[in-house]
Amino acid sequence: MASSNSQDLYAVADFCLIPMGTAEPSVAEYIAECARVLQKSGLKHQMHGYGTNLEGPWSEVMQAIHDCHAAVHAKGAPRVATDIRIGTRVDRDIEPGTGNEGKVQRVQAILAKDSQA
Repeated sequence: MASSNSQDLYAVADFCLIPMGTAEPSVAEYIAECARVLQKSGLKHQMHGYGTNLEGPWSEVMQAIHDCHAAVHAKGAPRVATDIRIGTRVDRDIEPGTGNEGKVQRVQAILAKDSQA
């Protein structure tokens, strides 16, 4: 999972890939194809109901999303739209693979204090 560019920003992303113009209303087969691409990428990812959290070096995250587009087109979707939110930070080191997890844990710790009060 090492970056090809030592200056690459570490990116924590959430993206929603939307196959368009398919014959069926379900897009699960296309999303499964994207999931296969992400598994091969080696990047930390977690699918959820309306998208996927993905993290790693910026260039690798963007390449993985590109590769998902290419795979979904190859599967027969004539159009693909993707919404992407990406966060980076340079004020502290993020242990690779813990970006999304760390964000959730921080909020959970704050909420845990509420129950102790």
